[in-house]
Amino acid sequence: MLDQNAVTSGEKKTVDETMLELNDIQSGVLRPRPTPYVATYIGLRIDDRNAGRELMQRVSTAVTSADHPNSPLADTWVSVALSYSGLGALGVPQESLDSLSWEFRQGMVARAKDLGDVGDSDPENWEKQFVTSDIHVIIVAVSPDEQHLEAALARARETYQSMTGIEAIWRQNCHALPNEKEPFGYRDGISHPAIEGSGIPGTNPGEVAFKAGEFVIGYSDELNGIQKTTPEILGRNGTYVVFRKLHQRVADFRKFLKTSSSNVDDEELLAAKMMGRWRSGAPLALCPFHDDSELGADGRRNNNFMFKEDDSGNENAWGESHSSYKSPGF
Repeated sequence: MLDQNAVTSGEKKTVDETMLELNDIQSGVLRPRPTPYVATYIGLRIDDRNAGRELMQRVSTAVTSADHPNSPLADTWVSVALSYSGLGALGVPQESLDSLSWEFRQGMVARAKDLGDVGDSDPENWEKQFVTSDIHVIIVAVSPDEQHLEAALARARETYQSMTGIEAIWRQNCHALPNEKEPFGYRDGISHPAIEGSGIPGTNPGEVAFKAGEFVIGYSDELNGIQKTTPEILGRNGTYVVFRKLHQRVADFRKFLKTSSSNVDDEELLAAKMMGRWRSGAPLALCPFHDDSELGADGRRNNNFMFKEDDSGNENAWGESHSSYKSPGF
């Protein structure tokens, strides 16, 4: 679960005073995904409440905590997420369910129009498991390579394969391309925010760490508020996750660039303005007129900028309208 209000406002602390209970927070909540990476998502349906509760006990032994961020195996982890219907399948009382975020309670099918999921993106065109609310639990395994991923998956599978009342109904395998770019051609996995108390540095050396409550329930956020659930232990050290499967229309994207530009150089400039970065990963804030592939590949420099000269969030240094979205993969 991921905080839907993870946007800073006001003045942030300059000293990290937050003590996170790292042994009770899943590693994937705080860590950036490895680069390169492979991943597998497995969707489970709970058909028996008691089996579901036993599953939660079993799967907790396979989940990787954020307690050892410097471990050699820290980039391989297993995470578990519960949907709203999954919490109901476990028998969580309605009073407790009502204390959760209203967006989480409604779900994406009910909020389709608000989210722009219309036309081809209408829920009637989604994979059926995501329309029927049958996915109660999602197990996620992430690793830099197949060997470590399979070892992590084996531990996760052992928790549910022999159980009656638990059914695996959906699976998605993912991987990064060898060039570390996503299908539209942009370098991926560039940015990751620093979070107070995590012990994991962010990718922007000039950015002050975000308050932990922007990502983790039970801690102070940027507005000095604290999200809580009923009972508090239900949500504490958890987070809200937005899980979406998107279809990237690569051919249509290339056609749009071509028909909207007079030459290849203009196509690349337009592609850069759409994302705020050249496809190499180099940010427009540091090289507005031309690409710099060395800068884009340099993790020490490609996030070393702020938007101090772009207070409105829609004007760049040379006065042309553009998106100030930091990067794909943020």
